[in-house]
Amino acid sequence: MTEERTTPLRERMIEDMRIRGIGEKAQQSHIRAIKDFASFLGHPPDTATPEELRSYQLHMTNAGVSPSTFNVRIVALRFFFGTTCGREDMKGHMQFRRKPRPLPIVLSVEEVAELMAAVPGPGLKYRAALGISYGAGLRASEVCHLKVSDIDSNRMLIHVEEGKGGKDRKAMLSPGLLELLRDYWREARPQGWLFPGKPKINPISPRQLNRAFTSAKHMAGIAKPATLHTLRHSFATHLLEANTDVRVIQVLLGHAKLSTTARYTHVATRTIRDTVSPFERLKQLQDQTLRRGPE
Repeated sequence: MTEERTTPLRERMIEDMRIRGIGEKAQQSHIRAIKDFASFLGHPPDTATPEELRSYQLHMTNAGVSPSTFNVRIVALRFFFGTTCGREDMKGHMQFRRKPRPLPIVLSVEEVAELMAAVPGPGLKYRAALGISYGAGLRASEVCHLKVSDIDSNRMLIHVEEGKGGKDRKAMLSPGLLELLRDYWREARPQGWLFPGKPKINPISPRQLNRAFTSAKHMAGIAKPATLHTLRHSFATHLLEANTDVRVIQVLLGHAKLSTTARYTHVATRTIRDTVSPFERLKQLQDQTLRRGPE
């Protein structure tokens, strides 16, 4: 088996991505996208013409490439041409695909309680991990990479290192969640990683956490098409229904854009139900007019 040769062009693109602090996974995704483009062209991608770029986008559309994959490749091509090749004009020949964004699935507080009671053992490891996912709104990878030292019981905060986009942030630590974490710590005495895997020098994987969630969901009899990420959605929605400012929720979730957080307003059914329609005020004025009668 021979190793794939890294061309000077690819090496330069990798250097450009490293300079801009792009994460390892995103780098790999960008490289795969440019390789696919080069394979389509049959010649070095930096010499592509606008017409060839258009043909490639049409090729992806005809091949049934999903909107998410399509857009990931467009992002890579924009970086490649704009940064590595210095051909900003090529960006004008690229189009993103719009995709429908379904509303997130949300569990009720009662369903979360039933799910937490059904989390498999042995011990409290997975119950504590899923508890953080719901109680602090952390992503699966963020939960898995927590260290014991990231739990700040004095300030009631959880320190999240290198979350999405490589950004650090502070997450909330509620008294009830802290109590669960202390029970787990007394039982397992973890050192280093809060939730160690096998071997213990590694953290548990998101796959392991997903399996625990799926098992608990089935045991609790929850029929909704919920995933582990649903706990994060539920955290945000339940905060919104408790009248927490959406901008506070944005900070807690680590969202770069408020519009991302605002999606939860569409599924906060309690908030919708408790909001008084302006029609009620209109009806009151009409009733008052009818009672007064003609003057």
